[in-house]
Parts: sequence; C-alpha cells; structure tokens
Amino acid sequence: MSRADRPLRVGIIAGEASGDTIAADLIESIRERFPDAKFEGIAGPKMQAAGCVSLQPMERLSVMGLVEVLAHLPGLLALRRQMRRHFINARPDIFIGVDAPDFNLALERKLKQAGIPVLHYVSPSVWAWRQYRVRKIAASTDCVLTLFPFEARFYHDHDVQAHFVGHPLADRITENADRDAARHHLGLDTARPLLALLPGSRLNEVRRLAPVFVEAAAWCHARRPDLHFIVPLATPACRAAFEQVLGDAGTDLPLTLLDGQGLEAMAAADAVLTASGTATLECLLLQRPMAVAYRISPMTYRLARHLVSTKHFSLPNLLADTPLVREFIQDDVTAGNLGTEMLDLLDNAERRAAMQTQFRQIHATLRRNASQVAANAVLQLAGWTETDDGR
Repeated sequence: MSRADRPLRVGIIAGEASGDTIAADLIESIRERFPDAKFEGIAGPKMQAAGCVSLQPMERLSVMGLVEVLAHLPGLLALRRQMRRHFINARPDIFIGVDAPDFNLALERKLKQAGIPVLHYVSPSVWAWRQYRVRKIAASTDCVLTLFPFEARFYHDHDVQAHFVGHPLADRITENADRDAARHHLGLDTARPLLALLPGSRLNEVRRLAPVFVEAAAWCHARRPDLHFIVPLATPACRAAFEQVLGDAGTDLPLTLLDGQGLEAMAAADAVLTASGTATLECLLLQRPMAVAYRISPMTYRLARHLVSTKHFSLPNLLADTPLVREFIQDDVTAGNLGTEMLDLLDNAERRAAMQTQFRQIHATLRRNASQVAANAVLQLAGWTETDDGR
C-alpha cells in the first residue's frame, strides 16, 4: 500500500498541561497539510480536541520530583511497557515524545530500535543537570526539536541532531498585552496596584508554595494597604488546596481567586510572584516584572543540587544568560524575601523598564512560527512530502 492509499499515522505522548498545548498546536499544523492524519497516544484535553485519540489519561504521567516519582514507579513502568507493545504493533509513520523525558526517552529508544522514526519535542533540561543523559537522548531519538536556541547549541556541541523551532507561546502572545483590558475582562479595578500570585500548576507545588505566598502577600499588604492580589489556580484541586491555606492563615487579604486564566491574571498584574516553570516564560512574553520561587522536597533537593550544572533555574535568566529576574530557592523562599522583592518591582520604575526591554528582545528571538517549523521537521523525518495527499 502506498502513502497515497492511507493517512499519515502518528504516535504521540505528552505528559502535562504545557506539553498538551504544544502537542495540540503541532497536531493542528500537521492537519492543515494532511487533514486525514491519524494521531494516537497519551493526550490531554487540547490534544484530544485537536483530534488525537488518547489511549490512557495524561494525568498518569504528571508526577514531579525524584522522590515523588518513586511511589508511582510500578504503574509508570507498566504503562510504558503497554505503550511500547502498542506502537511496535501499530507501527506509526513516526513517534513523537512531547516533553515527559523520564517516561518518553526509554520508550523512544525501544521504538527507534524497532525501526520506527522517533522525534522528541521539547528538550529535557539536560544542559542544566544530569548532562550524561545526552548519550541516552542520542540513542533514543532521530532528532530533538528545541524551544530555545541555547538548547540546540548544546546538542550540536554533543553531535546530537537537533533543531531550534522557537516557542509556540511566543507566536501566540502579543507583544503589548493590554493591562487595563485584562482588568476589565476580570472585573478588577484599573487604578489599584495589583500583584499576581502563581503558586504552580501541580498540586504538590501549590501545597509547598501557597503558605509562603500567602504570608508574602500579607507582608506586602501590611506595608501597602492599597494592594490587591489575584491568584489563578490551574485545577479544582489546586484551588481547594489554596483555599485551605487561606483558611488556615486566617488573613483577610483583598484577593481574587480565578479558575485557570493564568495569562489573563499576569496580563492584568503590575508584577508577578510565580513558581518556576512555563509561567515564567508566559510572564516574560507578557512583559510583566516577576520574581521566581522554587521549592521541592528536601530529599529531592539534596539529591538534585549535586547534579545541577547551571547558574540559573528560571527560563528568563537562562534565555538572557544573566540574572534578569530574582530567583528564590528552598530556604530562601520566605515571606520577607519575596515581599521585599515584590514591592521593589512595584516601586522601582527604572528596574522594571530595563527588565521589560530585555523581555521584548527575548520574545523576538523565540517568535519563529514554531508549530509550522516543527510540523516541517515531523513530516521530513516521517518521509511524508507535500506531494503526498495523506489519503
């Protein structure tokens, strides 16, 4: 059977919300050229809405931290064996692992050994820690698509095929986010100074950071009674955890909780206090001053710190290759430290402007029509050309 006699078949697995978004954009870009293309794997809601059949719930892969993974390890290993058997039998034209490297890379290696073309989209943080993993990545993939230019340079230095495609968020987010329009949309006062608190998208992140974020908000409010706070929560479970923290704190902060709407909350804010992760990139693209907090279990931190080989952990600083935003980690995550930094971001106009100038420069570097560029790489590796009609 020739390619013209059947649709393009793609196996694809994403492991968390950010990967779901990136994968959905990629699926839509491929389907613009091959409307009959078939996608199946482990998919979140956005991927499923784009037409991907999900064989297992994506939540099974959304586990964070070295220690935290141990409790879920037997189930994850069984799931990976199941996916390996499925894709070796199904033999898609290409398999795409989207992020989730601890799950995807071992699966990719088996599929590559079975003769299935393999592409990994979103580089693991191999340039930052556990650099020895680059050998595993080379053995597991035919190509890595990176979101950031420094990642592609790292792979090229280690003789691994890689291609910088840019970041889909940089294509989606406009350069001049309208603060007042965002506030009107959310029903917030346009004149009152507003701080956004983003304690993370995972439940364990929220449980670790929410208490100190609330304490920092109270610290700021005691010194600036005109402040208002806005807190977008990624899931109902995250919201319930944050509400529990508020109740335990017994504080009467002027605070608005949102279900999702993280981008809108950041666009509306004058400054942002956020957990490390994708939110820091979103905040950069929205040109909002920020401080970044990172707190994991003490045992995970003790294990990880010996393996880290980078000066920074937040994406803005990695992209700028300079301490552009303040980072707070583990014991430095205190109400006084966070509160002092947030008030300085509000009051120091010169610092705020300098930060936003660099944010704009980084945004321009990352805006490359990422999903289309990634789709080109997928189709090339799969051996499907523009002359194939996918039917």
